[in-house]
Amino acid sequence: MDIVPEIRSFNRFYTSVIGVLGAGMHDTPYSLTEARVLFELGTRETADAAGIRSVLGLDPGYLSRILARFETDGLVSRERSAEDARRQVVRLTPKGRDTFAVLDRRSAAEIEAMLAKLGDPERRRLVTAMSTVRSLLEPPDRREPYVIRPPRAGDLGWVVQRHGALYSEEYGWGAAFEALVARIVADYAEDHDPRREAAWIAEVRGEPAGSVFCMRKDDTTAQLRLLLVEPSARGMGIGGRLVEECLRFAASAGYRRIMLWTRDVLAGARRIYQAAGFELVEQHPAEESGIPVTDQVWARDL
Repeated sequence: MDIVPEIRSFNRFYTSVIGVLGAGMHDTPYSLTEARVLFELGTRETADAAGIRSVLGLDPGYLSRILARFETDGLVSRERSAEDARRQVVRLTPKGRDTFAVLDRRSAAEIEAMLAKLGDPERRRLVTAMSTVRSLLEPPDRREPYVIRPPRAGDLGWVVQRHGALYSEEYGWGAAFEALVARIVADYAEDHDPRREAAWIAEVRGEPAGSVFCMRKDDTTAQLRLLLVEPSARGMGIGGRLVEECLRFAASAGYRRIMLWTRDVLAGARRIYQAAGFELVEQHPAEESGIPVTDQVWARDL
């Protein structure tokens, strides 16, 4: 499949959806680039021209012409930095802040109107897809940070729902697999010893993006269960970090060994387990939703 035409087609579609091809953004006389410069200025008290140029990747001459227009329109003031005369400090004037507020308000209203046609499931799919595009194309040093935290109310239901949905979409596994996940989560919720069992949720931009559980197999062996990372958050190191948290807890809880059950098709998870020191100790053919799979047990000492 040649994906270049597909991406170009998507670009044409999306620029049409957000209306960047018209003469001005949001019924103002300012172009998309000019609106972006106003946004950078409007979200900080002061900025230097070099910083704006770096953030937006603009040609110095182009940015200079934009700022000159803003100055003529009474939107900005410019002066040399007291610390470094080579740098130019730019500030929005009161008129500039009013103009920024209009642009910001109209942008939000247009997005709200677009989302009004979608239900909650469609909105979640849209945000997930956009996050996936961003995580794949954004430079690694600019990717969103994440938080690893204990589960909160509603998170355990999310774990069941996302396992069911993702494994159905990616591998064709059906309701029986989701029921298995639900039983594991229910057992944990109803009767776990917090001294020897724990769970963690990875969160990106305030939304759950991953999970892992450390549960008792027997007195000396822990079991790592329900490792999951949302497609939009893959490549951020979340899976390895969740496994690391599980290993640390298992060792501190007094277990001498930890094991896990997985399947051979889960190649991404397997790479994480191998990097964490797990070794394959057992495998056998099995079936999931009528699909042949190979069940595997991996383990390591603590």
